[in-house]
Amino acid sequence: MPELAKSVSSICNKLVKPLGDDKILEFNAAISGIPGIVKLTLGEPDFNVPEHVKDAAIKSIEDNDSHYTPQKGIPGLRKAISNYLATDYDVTYDPDTEVIVTIGATEAIYTSLYTIMNPGDKIIVPTPTFSIYMDDIKILGGIPVEVDTSSDGFKITPEKLQHVLENEGAGAKAMIINYPGNPTGVVYDRAEIEALAEVLRDKGIFVISDEIYSQLVYGEKHVSFANVLPEQTILINGLSKSHAMTGYRIGYIAAPKDFVSEAAKVHSFTVTCPSNPAQYAAQEALENGLDDPIEMRKVYKKRRDYIVKELNKLGYETVEPNGAFYVFPKIPVEFNLTSDQFCRRLASEAKLGVVPGDAFGAAGEGYFRISYATSMDLIKEGIKRLTQFTNELLQKN
Repeated sequence: MPELAKSVSSICNKLVKPLGDDKILEFNAAISGIPGIVKLTLGEPDFNVPEHVKDAAIKSIEDNDSHYTPQKGIPGLRKAISNYLATDYDVTYDPDTEVIVTIGATEAIYTSLYTIMNPGDKIIVPTPTFSIYMDDIKILGGIPVEVDTSSDGFKITPEKLQHVLENEGAGAKAMIINYPGNPTGVVYDRAEIEALAEVLRDKGIFVISDEIYSQLVYGEKHVSFANVLPEQTILINGLSKSHAMTGYRIGYIAAPKDFVSEAAKVHSFTVTCPSNPAQYAAQEALENGLDDPIEMRKVYKKRRDYIVKELNKLGYETVEPNGAFYVFPKIPVEFNLTSDQFCRRLASEAKLGVVPGDAFGAAGEGYFRISYATSMDLIKEGIKRLTQFTNELLQKN
């Protein structure tokens, strides 16, 4: 096995070296070797991809669709995305000039940031949130301006946003907002989105709105930021969560054409295009599978209701998640444990895996994330183990 030559070992990108590994995956790997552990860690649907969607991928392979596609994605999928957004969220995008099919929402986020950022640029990030945002900003030489939302039900308020724009976030290029939220499950209603849009309107700042969980909402229908502030919004979405297609890696960007024309260059030079079978599967999902998420949503809601009820019984403070498939409970102060300490002890002593809150930014310290994207049997066993662990800690305190 070759070792890196000393002559080149110090010339790698200096912005990459300070980055740590993905803490969610790192923590999950660290506890995976514990015999008998129940893991409620990863945010990946436990459902199978719908049969008709798989059939579309298989047909693409059998039809020898093995060549490069148009760089922004096959026309049929871009049209299906445009129709879906118009039907479900009342937002209008030209499939030819305002939509890019990406390698998952992850690439869509990176491509969007790369398109707008120069080294030293600030990006406002309400936290706790998905850690990839901060890491992408840093790897591009930018400065993430974290905004702690823990005292406001894990939502950024117009007042706090205005304050940030006038102070530490002055001159920011964009705000990244993720809702329904990972790790909190919170959603924003129309009035809240409109109030934020009013602060941002005509400010010379983009909104990168990651709405990958938009089909997993358990109350009022999802309201897209693009519906309220289309001229400044870069809309990110995909099929990973709505249709349990995480491994297919299909996401997309929808935005004004002047932005898309620039983002398409970054996308093209980075990945060329997504794979044919995955694109045809996604097209089928959006054309004939818009009801597929309904049953998944019903199951997720039952799981959520059970977990929240049991956490409340145990005395854990939670903000009820109205979307996604996560709960983000607060660790009782009397335990005197950091989120990492709590989760490591929970794993080693009770054989239950959850994710430390500090994996989602500084505002996540003192919390932990439970994923209910797994079977009810495993969830019930996990709650049983959490109950025993909690009672033991309470007795010691």
